[in-house]
Amino acid sequence: MTTDAPAWALAMLREGRVGRLATADVSGRPLVVPVCYVLDADGHRVYSAIDAKPKRTRQLRRLRNIRENPHVSLVVDQYDEDWSRLRYVIVEGNAEIVEAGPLRERAIDLLLEKYSQYLALGLAADRGPVIAIAVERIVAWRYA
Repeated sequence: MTTDAPAWALAMLREGRVGRLATADVSGRPLVVPVCYVLDADGHRVYSAIDAKPKRTRQLRRLRNIRENPHVSLVVDQYDEDWSRLRYVIVEGNAEIVEAGPLRERAIDLLLEKYSQYLALGLAADRGPVIAIAVERIVAWRYA
C-alpha cells in the first residue's frame, strides 16, 4: 500500500507531470501511453482523464483494455545523464472507467488543480470518462 512507499516516491508521484499507463487486452497484448495523472491525497487512487485533446476517437484502446482486463501499471520516471539521479515509481492496481458521479467529479477537481491546461480545454464541462486506479502496490527504485 502507499504507506509502505518511501516518502521520496510519494513526492515524485505527487509532483510528476506525466506518467506512462500500461494496459493489456484480454489476450495480454500490451499498450503503453503517456498520460497526465493525479494521486489523491490519501494515496489510494490515481486518476487520469480522457480529455478533449485531439484524438481520432474516444473509443480508445486503453479504455477497451481496462474493460477487458482491469490490471494496470503506471510508471513515473526521471532520467538524467548523471545516472546517480535515475529513479522511477511504478503504481500497480486495478482500474475502472468512471463515467459520472462523485468519484469522477473529485478526480476532475484534482486534475484541474494540478494542470491549469485543463481549464483551457474545458475539462470540467467535458463529459469524458476518468480512469480511476485503485493502488494495490507501489514499486520504487532510485540509484542512490
